[in-house]
Amino acid sequence: MQNPEDVQLAAMALAKAIRESLARPFRPRVGIVLGTGLSDALASLLPAAAAIPFSQLPGFPMPGVASHKGEFLVCDAGGVPALIQNGRFHIYEGYRPAEVCMGVRVMASLGCEYLIITNAAGSLNPLFPAGSLLCLSDLINHTGLSPLTGPNCDAWGERFPDMSQVFDRDLIALACDAALASQIALPRGVYIGVHGPEMETPAETRMYRQWGADAVGMSTALEVIAARHAGLKCLGLSCLTNLNLPDCMGPAPLAAVISQARKTAPKLAAIIAGVLAGLGKTPVANA
Repeated sequence: MQNPEDVQLAAMALAKAIRESLARPFRPRVGIVLGTGLSDALASLLPAAAAIPFSQLPGFPMPGVASHKGEFLVCDAGGVPALIQNGRFHIYEGYRPAEVCMGVRVMASLGCEYLIITNAAGSLNPLFPAGSLLCLSDLINHTGLSPLTGPNCDAWGERFPDMSQVFDRDLIALACDAALASQIALPRGVYIGVHGPEMETPAETRMYRQWGADAVGMSTALEVIAARHAGLKCLGLSCLTNLNLPDCMGPAPLAAVISQARKTAPKLAAIIAGVLAGLGKTPVANA
């Protein structure tokens, strides 16, 4: 179900809180979603000018997973105004798709043209070890849900949004250039989003790999669908925290996932900083 009234109220409250904090209006150009273990990923490269807790926004959900702080961070990266959603929500927590995607829709309502979405994910490809990054080239929504179910909000986007190019080629090129400049390996691959919260079985891992997926996680898919519905250009980046080999799988406890994501975060931050620098050289839409 789409929830335009709830999004409008939260967006108005966020815009007011930012305006009062900065003593000036603020129109973000880029929205960034930080996933599990990545809450502090950008702190050194993108110092926040303001932090607005989710609790100040009417009707806005609160994250219930460790390492998701629950705040919007306002920053300016080389002349590119950015709004960072520091923490997210998951359907396995009991949230509806509309609530899972509320942050993305609020950022779109405030004027974002681009969405950089990150996550911690399990690697399904033996060539992509734990500790590496993956630039998403496509995704599979295997949650069984969609944020577009129910009457369409025509002000957000059309009833049947195109998904033939989920992730923007120009943003991918900027990410690859940034990775090359920082000497960071950044292969491309397909992400499959699942419901969770249980981890995947060996049989499921084998099936996902046969479907063409390179990484698996419990977020991102619904948020990207909502972002594309709103016309945002998307870049997806996964921190691969564990390698799932179906013939010799081991446990992947949350503490280990968070620890590995934090270790990989500096490389992720370098790539995001490079992408923002590149966007600073491109014209603003409708300017």
